[in-house]
Formats: sequence, C-alpha cells, structure tokens
Amino acid sequence: MVDEEKLLQQLDYIRLSLPEAFQEALLTIQQKQEILLEAEAYGQQMVEAAQAKRAQVLNESDIIRQAEQQTEQLSRQVQQECEQLMQETLDEIERKRRACQQEIEEMRRLAMEEAEQIAQGADQYADNVLENIEQELTESLKIIRNGRQQLYPEQQSPQRGYNGKNIKKK
Repeated sequence: MVDEEKLLQQLDYIRLSLPEAFQEALLTIQQKQEILLEAEAYGQQMVEAAQAKRAQVLNESDIIRQAEQQTEQLSRQVQQECEQLMQETLDEIERKRRACQQEIEEMRRLAMEEAEQIAQGADQYADNVLENIEQELTESLKIIRNGRQQLYPEQQSPQRGYNGKNIKKK
C-alpha cells in the first residue's frame, strides 16, 4: 500500500526537480564542453608554439648550415688566393733572380772586356815606352860613336857593343 498522495507528491517533486536537474546537467555539460574547448584551444596553441619553435630551430639550423657553408667557401677562397699570391711571389722572385743573374753575367763580361782592353793598353803602352827607350838608346849610341870618332878622328877606333866586346865591321 502505497499512499497515492505521497506518490503523487513525489512524482510532482520529481517532475519539478527534473527540469532543474536537467538544467544542472546541461550546465555541467556546457562547462565540460567549455573546458574541453579551452583545453583544445590551449593544446592547439601548444602545438602551434611547438611548430613555431621547430620552424625557428630548423631555420636557425639552416642559418647555421649556411653560415658553415659560407665559412668553408670563404676559407677555400682565401686559401686559393693565398696560394695564388704565393705562386705569383715565387714567380716574381724567380724573374728577378734571373734578371740579376743576367745582369751579373753582363757586368762580368764587360769587366772582362775592360780588363782585356786595359791589359792590351798596358802592353801597348809598355811597347811604346820600350820603343822610345830603344830609339833613345840608339840615338845615344850614335852620339857616343860620333863622340868617340871625334876623339880619335885619325884613328879608327874599334866599335864596341854594349857589353864592351869588339864589334867587327863589315
């Protein structure tokens, strides 16, 4: 035995309470959906931030890789330029060495020619001096002979050579 009135009261209470419970359930569901949307938005922001960070890191990696490539290229270029300059310097040194060697050889040749000319000139000078002395001695011998002949005009004096020995007349 159920009391009909009590049952009706409870049914009324349930009927009146249900919309409130439904509203609370709806409110809870809405809050849950808002929390889920916020969580989803936050998750999306985190994903986007992570992707942005990844892109930045990749970009920085690309920049670093490009910088390393440029550094290597610049290093190779500097090395090549240094080698080229060194080769040009060595070539210039070799050209100057050859030019100096040729100049030294030319100076040696000219010095030898000049020494030969000086030697020939000295020989010529000595020959001229000796020829002059010979002529002067010949003249002196003539003067001496004439002087002796004048000392002994009537006598023929024997002619003597420079060493004091008699010279036979022809």
